[in-house]
Amino acid sequence: MKLKKAAAWLLVVCMCGAVLIGCASNRAETEKKDTKEETKKTEENVKMNVGALKGPTAMGMAQMLDDENYTFTISASPDEIVPMVVQGKVDIAAVPANLSSVLYQKTDKAVSVLAVNTLGVLYLVENGNTIQSAEDLRGKTIYASGKGATPEYALNSVLEANGLDPSIDVTIEYKSEHAEVAAALAADETAAGLLPQPFVTTALMKNENLKIALDLNQMWEDKMSDGSRLVTGVVIVRNEFLNEHKDAVDKFMEQYEKSVDFVNDSPDEAAEIIGSHDIVAKEVAVRAIPDCSIVFVKGEEMKTMLSGYLETLNRQNPETIGGAVPDDDFYYEK
Repeated sequence: MKLKKAAAWLLVVCMCGAVLIGCASNRAETEKKDTKEETKKTEENVKMNVGALKGPTAMGMAQMLDDENYTFTISASPDEIVPMVVQGKVDIAAVPANLSSVLYQKTDKAVSVLAVNTLGVLYLVENGNTIQSAEDLRGKTIYASGKGATPEYALNSVLEANGLDPSIDVTIEYKSEHAEVAAALAADETAAGLLPQPFVTTALMKNENLKIALDLNQMWEDKMSDGSRLVTGVVIVRNEFLNEHKDAVDKFMEQYEKSVDFVNDSPDEAAEIIGSHDIVAKEVAVRAIPDCSIVFVKGEEMKTMLSGYLETLNRQNPETIGGAVPDDDFYYEK
C-alpha cells in the first residue's frame, strides 16, 4: 500500500514538473518572440538623421523626403556636411565620392560606404557643333569649375586616356562657380565648358546655342579597363550608428533603392517633390533627371567601381581622397 502511495505521489510530482517545465518553456518562447517583435518594432521606428547635397545626391531620395522616420538636411556645399558627420549630427549622408574617402581617414575609419548613388554627371558643352571626340578638344580652351576637386581630376584622367596632355594640348581655365563657366562660354563661342548636371540643363535652358558635346562618364568607361566608373556620389553611414541599428540601415537602403527607381521611372512626379523641397527647380529637374546618372549600386559591384575610381584619384593626388585608398572594411556588404 505504501509503495502504491509513493508511486502515486511520484507520478504527481513528475506530472507537475512536466507542466512547470512546459509552462517555463512556453513562457521563454513567448518572451523570445516578444523580444524579437519589440526589437523589430524599435528598428522600424528608429529616427534617422540624413544629410544630402542639392543636386543629384538628394534628388534620388525624393520618395523618402516626407517619411517621418527620416530628418533630412539638404546642404548647398559638401563643407556643410563634413562637420555634421564628424560630430555625429547626421547618421547617414550622401556625399561626393572622394569626400567619402576623406571622411573615412579623417574619422579614423569610423564611416562605411553603403552604395554608389550617382555616376558621372560631368559634361563638356559647346556653342555650335565642332566637338565630336576628345581629339577635337586639342588646342581649345576649356572653362571649368571644381579645381582641386573631382571635376579637375576626372577631366585630366579622361584627357590623358585619350592621348591629350592637359597642361599642353588644351588650356583649362577654372572658375569659382558653375554660373561663371556658363557666362564665359557665352562670351567665348570657340571654347568648351565642363559642367555637372543639373547645371548643364540650367545653362542649356538659358542659352539656346549651347549643346552637350561629350559625356565624361562615357569617355571614362570607353578608356578605363579596370572596371571602375566615374563615380560622382555615394551614401555613407557612421559605423557607430550602423552597429546599433543595422536593421534600420538595411531598411533605409531598401527604401533608397526604391526611391531611385521611382525618380528614374517617374521624372514628372519626382520633379514635383524635388522642386517642393527646394533641391532643384521643378522645371530643371524634370529635364535633368535622365542625364543625372542617379543609381543605387551596392555590394561587390559598388566596391569595384568605387575602389577603381579612388585609385585613379590617388595616382593623381592622394590628398583628394584623404591621403590613402580606404581598406576593404570601408565597403559595406549587407
